[in-house]
Amino acid sequence: MKEYSACTTILVGKNASIDGTTMIARNDDTFRPITPQKFIIEPARHGEKKHIKSWLNKFEMDLPEDAQRVPAVPNVDYKHRGYYDESGINQENVAMSCTESTYGNERTLAFDPLVKDGLDEDCMQTSVLPYIHSARDGVQYLGKLIAKYGSPAGNSVLFSDKDEIWYMEIVTGHHWVAERIPDDCYAATGNRVAIEQVDFDNPDYFMWSKGIQEFVEEHHLNPDHEGWNFRHIFGTYTEQDRHYNTNRQWYIQKLFNPEIEQNPQDGDIPFIRKAAKKITKEDIQFALGSHYQDTPYDPFGKGTDEEKHRYRPIGLNRTQNAHILQIRSDVPADRAAIMWLCIGGPTFTPFVPFFANMNDAWWYYKSFAAIVESHYPQFVQLDTTYLTELNRYFRGRVEEIIAGAEGKSGDELTEYLTKENQKTVAHTRKETEKLWGQMMIESINMSKLTFNMDENL
Repeated sequence: MKEYSACTTILVGKNASIDGTTMIARNDDTFRPITPQKFIIEPARHGEKKHIKSWLNKFEMDLPEDAQRVPAVPNVDYKHRGYYDESGINQENVAMSCTESTYGNERTLAFDPLVKDGLDEDCMQTSVLPYIHSARDGVQYLGKLIAKYGSPAGNSVLFSDKDEIWYMEIVTGHHWVAERIPDDCYAATGNRVAIEQVDFDNPDYFMWSKGIQEFVEEHHLNPDHEGWNFRHIFGTYTEQDRHYNTNRQWYIQKLFNPEIEQNPQDGDIPFIRKAAKKITKEDIQFALGSHYQDTPYDPFGKGTDEEKHRYRPIGLNRTQNAHILQIRSDVPADRAAIMWLCIGGPTFTPFVPFFANMNDAWWYYKSFAAIVESHYPQFVQLDTTYLTELNRYFRGRVEEIIAGAEGKSGDELTEYLTKENQKTVAHTRKETEKLWGQMMIESINMSKLTFNMDENL
């Protein structure tokens, strides 16, 4: 059975970020609140045959014999839920994130229907990331697979390297468009077609499936008098979009461009913008865990009951993991790729930095987030202080590790970064256990089974 991913995506170009890094980020949301995942390293292969077969449909293919080492965040119960490796950064510092469901409209699907047993997002990262050499190459490589096997669902896919970010939208059985995010811009979207005007004379910033222009013209699919707007041609403008999708894009742009007034239900909110200030990792982290703070639509806020439940929040209790894939350009390539991984939901739990050059907890942080959310008024300030302090630690920790890597290379560097990752995880666990203890003490004090007694009795 297809596991649709109701996700939110943020992409930040290198000149739009505070430190000149590229960052692609996403929440992995499922329709089940409990879908355990694990964090693993898929080892490199050389001259070794491998075959992949989906557990969710009849797709299968032979994989190339040479593969790069990649981290992955697959489902634990993959035989019932599919692989869904989700996100990772390969040895050549190419990042990929690939399980955001996107929906084409019935007009376009009538002429290029979905392919039931095609390549879907459950097998996509496994079939692509170990074999690509740049973000641009990732789009081209995946495009060839979609041409060969077709797609059983609409999917949006993120690629980045130290220089470029590409966003690819596969919306019918075989047709797709990809757009490069300008270096000085950011983009945000979730679960609907986002790419707007396509410039077919500018291949530096656009790529597309073979024959897509002829397909649109032959079947009279372009509703506009002028231009070629991918969202207008292939996208949807439904009630679900207005209450489930566009509002997320609206709020992220409200955070990054507070000077711009927009309607949260506007189906034509721009996909790409220049932020009012340079964007930090912490800005992305807050946005991915946000729930319309300081608006009437915050479920924890003071709006009416109807307002508090009008729009689907960005951070959800069924966010299984969130990630920020960062590629730095100011340090050597063998220590430039960092996966900021949040297991269990980004609203209340931390994004832990893992250097991708490494060798080979879900329940722990998932239950932690559940306790904070269920006692939000009592615990939110404790949690905010905890996350702020960890963010301070992580920033310093990353620079400390990079400095300690000086003079190391090859296997020695990989072993060093692996051990340092483990130390970071141990510190995070220690600080989390401290907060667990504080919350347990506060919970005891909240008990209704208490009674004030005269200490002299």
